[in-house]
Amino acid sequence: MKLNELTNIPGSTKPRKRIGRGIGSGTGKTGGRGVKGQKSRSGVAIKGFEGGQMPIHMRLPKRGFNNINRKTFVPVNLGRLQEAIDAKKIDAKKPITADVLIASGMVTRVKDGIRLLAKGDIKSKVNIEVNGASAAAIAAVKKAGGKVTVPATVEMEAK
Repeated sequence: MKLNELTNIPGSTKPRKRIGRGIGSGTGKTGGRGVKGQKSRSGVAIKGFEGGQMPIHMRLPKRGFNNINRKTFVPVNLGRLQEAIDAKKIDAKKPITADVLIASGMVTRVKDGIRLLAKGDIKSKVNIEVNGASAAAIAAVKKAGGKVTVPATVEMEAK
């Protein structure tokens, strides 16, 4: 079998429905839209519209609070960090920063920063520079003989 001999299985593809191509086509004249009314016209956007009545999403009470200034940190677990060190993707002797984590493929993009979390174990002695870290993660890194550096502004906001 050659590449030019490959074909689709019969019935796996259907030609597209050509609407509005004459009465004899079966989908001519109104083009499957029915007769008259707002939905038969072009440029209609009536999602959530209830005919002039107050829509349900506006009638229902709202609860809670959405902080527009909220920061979203990318989580990095100690266990995954140790796996990357074992796989030689990260050099434990050099300081581990956001750039190092991106280069190793552990983090795809840094939003408002990186937060170190204590899921998993770390055995290597590492020096990590992150925007945030849980108390348990800092304790685990110190226990392994390493150090976690968090900017002073983040520490002040936490208190």
